[in-house]
Formats: sequence, structure tokens, C-alpha cells
Amino acid sequence: MSISRIFGVAGTALNAQAIRMNLATSNLANAGNTSSTEAAAFKAKRPVFQALMEQQQTNAGAQYVGGVKVGRIVEDQSTIQRSFEPSNPAAGKDGFIYKSNVNEMSETVEMMAAARSYQNNVDVVNTARELMLKTIDMIKG
Repeated sequence: MSISRIFGVAGTALNAQAIRMNLATSNLANAGNTSSTEAAAFKAKRPVFQALMEQQQTNAGAQYVGGVKVGRIVEDQSTIQRSFEPSNPAAGKDGFIYKSNVNEMSETVEMMAAARSYQNNVDVVNTARELMLKTIDMIKG
């Protein structure tokens, strides 16, 4: 595996984990949102990762076979909470509000896992860079 490919594969993982963290952050930001209808209630978003196993799966943002990309983003299908609060300005005509399906504890764990994976890939890039520099020093030396 060439050094540029190592950087490329790690780069695809960095991009994927950054998207994962952005989604978790967005989910947390919308955790307290309410709506007058179930259809309009905020639904947590989840990335679906796709391994890049063949050249035709790659694109400009994820161009290295062996890397990873976010294939799509899906809405969490867990239950939307309904609560009878007729005095709430967001309540519908029937007096119900619908709360987002975001679980703040799960989102915090998701952010921590994304941060850990991101850091692991930064370590891969740094290690590859150090090895490349040591190789250059050996050739010079």
C-alpha cells in the first residue's frame, strides 16, 4: 500500500467520522424541539457507512478503495413521544405536542465514539507521516 493511499484511506475515515459527529451534534441541538404533528416532529439522523471495496464505489469525496464513506443518512425510526399540553404554543388543535425521538444520552455516546474514531485516524495519519520522514532521513543519511 502506497503512503498516499494510507493518507487517502485515513482521510475517508476522517470525513465519515466528521459527518457522524455533525449529525449527533444536530440531533442534540434539536432534542428539545416540539411540534403540533407527529409528521413534523424532529427525527434523529443516522449515518449509514459504506466500505469502499471496489473502484466504482468511489467518488471525489471518497476516492480510495479500502476507505469508507457515508452512503446515506437515514432518520431514526424510534417512537415520537406524544404529550397532552394544551397550553403549549406548539400544541395542535387536539392539545397534543410531539417531541423529538432524540435520546440525549445515546447521542452523547455517539459523539464520544465518533471523536474516538476520528482521533484514531488522526493517529494513523501522524504515524504514516513519521514513518515517511524517518525513511527520507535514512535515505539521506
